[in-house]
Amino acid sequence: MALEIHEASEVTDELIDACARLIPQLSKSAPPVTAAMLETVVACTTNTLFVARLDGHIVGMLTLVVFPTPTGHRAWIEDVVVDSAAQGRQVGSALTTAALARAGELGARTVDLTSRSSRVAANKLYRKLGFEPRESNLLRYSIAD
Repeated sequence: MALEIHEASEVTDELIDACARLIPQLSKSAPPVTAAMLETVVACTTNTLFVARLDGHIVGMLTLVVFPTPTGHRAWIEDVVVDSAAQGRQVGSALTTAALARAGELGARTVDLTSRSSRVAANKLYRKLGFEPRESNLLRYSIAD
């Protein structure tokens, strides 16, 4: 099993196809993947799109967002997804570890993420990697349906 993690620097047909396969495993309500959307993600200077390859095939992805605020650099991990066929093979751990290292290199002191409580295995992994629950309310305002 050869597991490799890399930062996506360009949008390829392979990446588009992989995202089209992976994102519905994460969210049933996410819009369909388009090349233009991925180009925006990859081109954004605050984003790093990490891609996991297992035996040469894309089996997972994670988006790291690092941005400056008046109180310091902040980092968020978003859209972590591992193909159901590759779960249990350390893909999520490798993606998250790579993102944490990159966030530190970019000056973030902490990294936040959210994970639905129904994602039991993912939450167990995040705790194992050192994430701790925060005493905070995560609030969301929907701009459009």
